[in-house]
Amino acid sequence: MKERTYLCIDLKSFYASVECVERGLDPMSVNLAVADPQRGNGTICLAISPAMKAMGIKNRCRVYQIPQYVEYIMAPPRMKLYIEYSANIYGVYLKYFAKEDIHVYSIDEAFLDVTAYLSLYQLTARELAKKIMADIRETTGIPAAAGIGTNLYLAKVALDITAKHVQENIGCLDEELYRKTLWNHRPLTDFWRVGAGTEKRLQTVGIMTMEDIARADEKMLYRMFGVDAELLIDHAWGKESTTMADIKSYKPQSNSLSSGQTLLRDYTFDEAKLLLKEMVDALCLDMIDQSTVARSFTITIGYSYEAEMKPAAGTVSLPAAANSYRTIIPYIIGLYERIVQKDKPIRRLDISCNGLVQDQYEQYDLFTDYTAVERDRKLQRAVLDIKRRYGKNAVVRGMDLQEAGTAMERNRQIGGHRSGE
Repeated sequence: MKERTYLCIDLKSFYASVECVERGLDPMSVNLAVADPQRGNGTICLAISPAMKAMGIKNRCRVYQIPQYVEYIMAPPRMKLYIEYSANIYGVYLKYFAKEDIHVYSIDEAFLDVTAYLSLYQLTARELAKKIMADIRETTGIPAAAGIGTNLYLAKVALDITAKHVQENIGCLDEELYRKTLWNHRPLTDFWRVGAGTEKRLQTVGIMTMEDIARADEKMLYRMFGVDAELLIDHAWGKESTTMADIKSYKPQSNSLSSGQTLLRDYTFDEAKLLLKEMVDALCLDMIDQSTVARSFTITIGYSYEAEMKPAAGTVSLPAAANSYRTIIPYIIGLYERIVQKDKPIRRLDISCNGLVQDQYEQYDLFTDYTAVERDRKLQRAVLDIKRRYGKNAVVRGMDLQEAGTAMERNRQIGGHRSGE
């Protein structure tokens, strides 16, 4: 099988770089942090400029963690603007590659299978990476970095670890070079898909590096991590079997929708119940929009740090799959009232609808008034049409106008942050 070549392109400090470009400033030399000043000094910076990173300031720090002696610009988030920039950069990729060879990993990162293009453009992988990075900078003003690898994993690691330590911001790895240069690299959390919890568990058995994982007893690793051990072992050797074609052809066995929010203050039991109703309403509209129904719902309620309690979590199943707010809400509220401590302050809510199927496969039962359900769906479809035409806040429920409600503010956000409109 022919060896493949992948690029992993990252837009450096993307949100902060966009804000610098919009102000006519150099992202590499200006101190700028993207954070919402309305959320106070405890809010997390979505991004800081490369100049601030060079001072040793962590990218996802809280505002109060920025040293007081550092002068910087605070830019409120503008998520819609960042999406527009990302779309323009995707357009740059399309100038060089077919969409089948591009996988957008996140708003600021993409994998590119360049195997067939090196001979086409008569360029090496490094030369092609430089060309794309230069085009992105010329087109949008955003600086980029790149990782080159013989598989997707090595391209990502070359970006995350190697590219950071070279002037041209391009790293390159194959399996042999990976084992030669990074087998003893620490910490393990620098490697893709190795989190702090995994690193801590490995340390309990004396495993500190990728070489240690590669040399470890595989049976022990499978006992510790189950099927996830296979991926960990492969990555320790610099191997990755997944290809771009595999990503493009992947179809999940099941689908779900979810919604979550972290609150800016502690909420009481009744206030949080209101927010849960708002979230169910939004999820039902999403299901109507996608012509799907769900049979079960899971909620997770996180208490305030002061409560020092584990989150409350539970799942409720409906007699028949549904997407009607009128049908679903009694089950959700019943579950909420059963599992949540009424006297504890709440700071986080998550809800997901599980096992989504297309509504043409909906199974009927003898105990549901489907005339009322269809009437409710027609109302929800009308609401969706109005929201599409005039904006998400063109039609809201009365509960959304209550002081504790967050739906209207969330409707003005993208990804939980200001859209910039």
